[in-house]
Amino acid sequence: MATAPELFSTAPEMTIRPMRAPDVAEVVAIEHASYQFPWSEGIFRDCLRVGYICRVATVGGILMGYGVMSSGAGEAHILNVCVGENFRCRGLGRHLMLALIERAAAVGVREAFLEVRPTNTAAIRLYLSMGFVQLGMRRGYYQAVAGREDAAVLRLTLGGPGALLGAAPASEP
Repeated sequence: MATAPELFSTAPEMTIRPMRAPDVAEVVAIEHASYQFPWSEGIFRDCLRVGYICRVATVGGILMGYGVMSSGAGEAHILNVCVGENFRCRGLGRHLMLALIERAAAVGVREAFLEVRPTNTAAIRLYLSMGFVQLGMRRGYYQAVAGREDAAVLRLTLGGPGALLGAAPASEP
């Protein structure tokens, strides 16, 4: 079996596509390997059922990450973005975020919001590099081993100052 670096040196181009029901088992496996308090299979199935924007990133047919976003009333809320541990720090998270943001813009969204653990410095660096700005903190937002953990609330304005300018288009419709 190819290791992650070997896979990226020989695999076809990454694809971002809509998540489908058969993808949920792989998505849940990545989720459970990545978080102490993961989303359940039922949550992912509900996101698909209610029409949230759900995307997966694949390389050579291997599912490596996913993203889930809700939208309405001119706003989007990025609910979950995760890349499998062996495939992190290779741009997959950025591509997933771009795909979600582009889809949000296509349906008329003006602002995108997300929450992130302050201890998740890699994700925070990614979001800030994409033009997100921190609005504040939600106290006790996340479940944690020792009780609750705060969440930093970030916002991206689409089509205005702080928006992604000149970003490469994602590969999905």
